[in-house]
Amino acid sequence: PVRQFDAKSITQCLTGKVMNMYGDSTMRQWFEYLRAFVPEFNLRSPAQAGPFMAVDCKHNILLKYHCHGPPIGFSTVRASELRYVANELDRLPGGPNTVVALSLWAHFSPYPVEVYIRRMRHIRRALERLLVRGPGTLVIIRSPNLRALDKERSLNHSDWFSLQLDRVLRNMFMGLAVVFVDAWEMTLAHHSAHNIHPPPDIIKNMISLILTQVCPAKKS
Repeated sequence: PVRQFDAKSITQCLTGKVMNMYGDSTMRQWFEYLRAFVPEFNLRSPAQAGPFMAVDCKHNILLKYHCHGPPIGFSTVRASELRYVANELDRLPGGPNTVVALSLWAHFSPYPVEVYIRRMRHIRRALERLLVRGPGTLVIIRSPNLRALDKERSLNHSDWFSLQLDRVLRNMFMGLAVVFVDAWEMTLAHHSAHNIHPPPDIIKNMISLILTQVCPAKKS
């Protein structure tokens, strides 16, 4: 069962952990939620693209967010920060105190699906290397979700395109020791209007899901 977390239990759960978040703005929402409990270190980064970091020295917690490499739709990104997720994963030592969270989809829907398949293939290979190098690393992958579509956005995006990416994502990481957060079903089933950035109550539910994986309930 999914556990519920308050400020104290979030801090307890993340104590001693390094959480590396990579992806688009839907992953940035996770960082923004958690920085309410872990103080953010001001890197003077662009507000949309980051990178961002939050540090709690007392409890030895480190949270990091970095946007994925091209294609991207952020308005301002430093050229030095255009890094591919697979390369970033290869820099991680991994281990039981490491959490990796990924969400790459929103910027890929205007492009042929082959572009996405190629990117996911490289990320899968990097994750395979990471899990061998650092046994016990927890890998969490967030699926695409439904989005609001006006006339302008409908020229380059659609939920049908996003659903194709969702299917590619699930098949690409099949058989790998990863945890999926089904954002598609969570946004489809919720009463709120569709939005590329789901409302806070959905984000809270997602965080509860991942923290339940980070800190599973002890068996009595």
